[in-house]
This record gives sequence, C-alpha cells and structure tokens, in this order.
Amino acid sequence: MQWTEMVIAIVSGFALTIMAMPIVIGFFRTKQLGQTTRDEGPKWHEIKTGTPTMGGIVFLVAAIISTIWVAIWQDVLTLGIGLSLFILILYGLLGFLDDFIKVFKKRNLGLTSKQKLIGQIFGGLLFFVAYRYDGLPTELVFPFLGIVDIGWFYGLFIIFWLVGFSNAVNLTDGLDGLVAGTASIAYGAYAIIAWNQEQIDILIICLTIVGGLIGFFFFNKKPAKIFMGDVGSLALGGGLAAISILLHQEWSLLLIGFIFVVETASVMIQVTSFKLRGKRVFKMSPIHHHFEMSGWSEWRVVLTFWAIGLIAAVASLFMIL
Repeated sequence: MQWTEMVIAIVSGFALTIMAMPIVIGFFRTKQLGQTTRDEGPKWHEIKTGTPTMGGIVFLVAAIISTIWVAIWQDVLTLGIGLSLFILILYGLLGFLDDFIKVFKKRNLGLTSKQKLIGQIFGGLLFFVAYRYDGLPTELVFPFLGIVDIGWFYGLFIIFWLVGFSNAVNLTDGLDGLVAGTASIAYGAYAIIAWNQEQIDILIICLTIVGGLIGFFFFNKKPAKIFMGDVGSLALGGGLAAISILLHQEWSLLLIGFIFVVETASVMIQVTSFKLRGKRVFKMSPIHHHFEMSGWSEWRVVLTFWAIGLIAAVASLFMIL
C-alpha cells in the first residue's frame, strides 16, 4: 500500500465526518436533544448540559464506509476487517442504545451495566468463534515464559480484553477532545505496526478511524459542539482490543493505551479504597477529574494526557519495531 493510498484512506474518513457532523449537530439542536450532566460529576461541567451527544455515530459510519470501499479497492476484504468491523458495529450499537435511552427517553442512565456487559461478552464469544474457525493462533507472549499456546483460555482472554478496553475508553471520555486525541494516537500507533507487518487490512481500518477522529475533533474540541457518547467510546475501545489481537500484539495495548489503563485503575483504586478504608485516594475519579479539581484547566489536562499517551505509544513502537 503506497503513501498516496494511505492518505486517501485517512482523507476519506475525515471528509465524510466533516461533511456529516454539522447535519447531525443541527438535528439535535433543532429537536433540543442534548446530554444531561450527571449529578456526581464536577459542578462546572453543568454548563455542558444540553450539548448534543452521540457524535460517535458519524465518525464510526464514516470509518466503516471508508474501510469497506478502500479494502475493496485494495482487494483486501479479509476476515480481519470483518472481525474488526463486527466489534466496532456491535459495541457501537450497545453504546447507541445506551445513548438513545438517555437522550430520547430522557433517562440519565441508559442501559444497565449488566445489559451492556452481556452484550460485550456475547460479542467477544462470537469474535473468538470466528477467530478459531479461521485457524488463527491462540498463543500469548508471557514475560520470562516466552510464547505459550493457551488454547481455549484464549477465548476468555479475548472477552476480558474486549470488555476491559471498551469500558476503559468509555471511562476516559469525560473531557472535550480527550478521547478524540488519545484514541487517534493509539490507532495511529497500530497503523504503524500493521504497516510494518504488512497487514494492509488492519492498516486501512486504523487509518480510516484516525481520519474520522481528526474530523470529529474539530467539533469536539473545547468548547465541544458535540460529544461522542457511548456509541463512540465503547466502539473505539473494543476496536483497539480487537486490532491488538489481530496483530498478535495484545500486551502492547497496555502501553499504547496507557491513558485508558490509568483512567480505569484510578476508578478501581478509588472504589476499593472507599469500601475498605472509607477514604478516597483521589479528589474524584476517573483521574482526569482529580486534576481538574486540583486546579488544572480542562485544556491542560487534555494536552498533558495526549502527551503522555504519545510518549507511551512511541515507547511501545520502539520496543516492537
């Protein structure tokens, strides 16, 4: 795949997003549909109440359409693309239902955690069945042990990875432009790995998503005109996990997705500490809110997290390549 063709993949995702986003924003504003800020969130976020959400639909559809036509053009419409798009669509659909209930049914909480978890696990099971049907390896690289074939336990790993990272990105999506930037960095890193491994199918997916996210950022930067919603964050996290599996670079996601890992860890630490000790470790979790409550501006938090994510991704690429 030549540089011009890679640029076309990015531009396709970007252009479709840029063209469609104003229409979606206009629709939500006309119908006076917007996000309701949760009571337990920072008080200064109340100004965001009424901002249109579900913007993830636009860049997801843009990336899916772009991926399919570029893959057909490059003659690489493979199982890898099918599995990746399946996770993006299914997890995006779960997020869409969650957002739809919140926005259109005027309920602050959408799907229950149990309902989302069942859907995520179901997606992981189908992913593994198709993965094994194609005869793909069930090996994992363990420190000091080397490559170990864990057989059917790999299915449990896949479910854990998909569910864990889809929720991790969802937790991170709390500030204007935060996930748009960190996810662009992560997908960009995997695009480089896919290019190095000559897995053109996965490269195309990564590039079209990066293009879509760049287009989305123009509307999501502070002050955000629209939020991505669960439809975007759940899909992005599941997609990252799926791509790390298909590239057989599973553990790399712990570093490439370092910000998502830290955000999730902060919530786990906060909950565990409060239950066991009755004390909070952070002023608020996820940790991006802790820095906000410590006096950091929203832009400072976002730019700092982008920088950390970029450093972690570059470090991962050095180790892999």
